[in-house]
Amino acid sequence: MTMTDTPGLVLSGVAGLGLGAMFFGGLWWTLRKSLASTKPALWLLGSLLVRMSLLLVGLYLVSGGHWERLLAGLVGVIGARFVVLRLTSPSVVAKEVDHAPESR
Repeated sequence: MTMTDTPGLVLSGVAGLGLGAMFFGGLWWTLRKSLASTKPALWLLGSLLVRMSLLLVGLYLVSGGHWERLLAGLVGVIGARFVVLRLTSPSVVAKEVDHAPESR
């Protein structure tokens, strides 16, 4: 690996972050929609097919036939998972408020 490969790896990682945000953000959105739907299995299956297709095609295009870029993209996807989890999880304070005794 040379210094000229570094920008390609960084761009692959950033693209992986975007693809991962789309994948996991779409999963969060689908779960919320399926809970209110009369046909949740259709929502979940359709979403899985669309999200997985977009992720795989995106990673294929980002890699450009280089395993190093593919690996950087996958690291970006995993990083996006942590970001989406942090942004979509209820706060600790909100969880504690639900368990607090009512004041009179």
